[in-house]
Amino acid sequence: MTKILVTGATGTVGSYLVRALRDRSVPVRAYVRDAGRGIERLGDDVELVVGDFGDQRALRRAMHGVDGVFLASPNGPRQAEYECAVIDAAGAAWVQRIVKLSALGAEIGSPLTFFDVHGRVEQHLWASGVPAAVLRPAFYLSNLFATAESVRTAGRVFGSLGDARIAMVDPRDVAAVAAAALLAAPGTPGVAGDAGYIRQVHTLTGPLAVTFTEVAEVLATVLGREVIFVDVPDAAARAALLDAGAPVWLADSFVTLFAMLRAGIHSTPTDGVAGLTGRPPRPVAEFVRDHLAVFGG
Repeated sequence: MTKILVTGATGTVGSYLVRALRDRSVPVRAYVRDAGRGIERLGDDVELVVGDFGDQRALRRAMHGVDGVFLASPNGPRQAEYECAVIDAAGAAWVQRIVKLSALGAEIGSPLTFFDVHGRVEQHLWASGVPAAVLRPAFYLSNLFATAESVRTAGRVFGSLGDARIAMVDPRDVAAVAAAALLAAPGTPGVAGDAGYIRQVHTLTGPLAVTFTEVAEVLATVLGREVIFVDVPDAAARAALLDAGAPVWLADSFVTLFAMLRAGIHSTPTDGVAGLTGRPPRPVAEFVRDHLAVFGG
């Protein structure tokens, strides 16, 4: 039976993927840095391999006996190095396929550090020769959690996004696509496979491109109280990120992302989720209803 290694298993998409695979009775191995957090997030009956992406011995242990690898890691200065190390370890272990979590807008040379890193990792993945699929999700609906406290306490959604339209995607839908791509038979049209291998890139969005004003209106309707979007200048957003403890490179990256979102980089919905899962992506209202307690409902 297929066994899947999930890296980034305690992250948002990774933890949903572990759950989705287990719901299908697929054996899962989770690669985690902290066993305690792994058990807390995933349960005490999930097989864990403890190590970081720079630990070659741990990576070799993690790859032993697996058929597929889900590749995801936190944004950071060594992200490209770490993800390329996973790709190399998977190739050495003759893993049958890799599904990499990337981002919509990934491109070498992008002014946004995140996108440039993903572009470089994608290039390494294609050169590896390992059958692979790349998932490029738009802005995650879970990013709304960053403004949840202000929604609860003041009925305000703060953001540096103006009237940008964004086809926000639920990370649960991204995980469902990852599961489908990892488990599809070799050569299946629309996913990476061992036979007739073609590079596959799946662009994943929500069903509609919405503004943050419309997101606030959805929150107000679902919560039954006033919620208003307040646009803030980039400089104020950067200062708030720094005050919250974000490193300078991360705060600057977010400001760059906000500008790219205002320019429309995530404004076009696709059928990527439906194409691989057979069902439409979740809309904003469903996401909010499913997380009412977070927003003070």
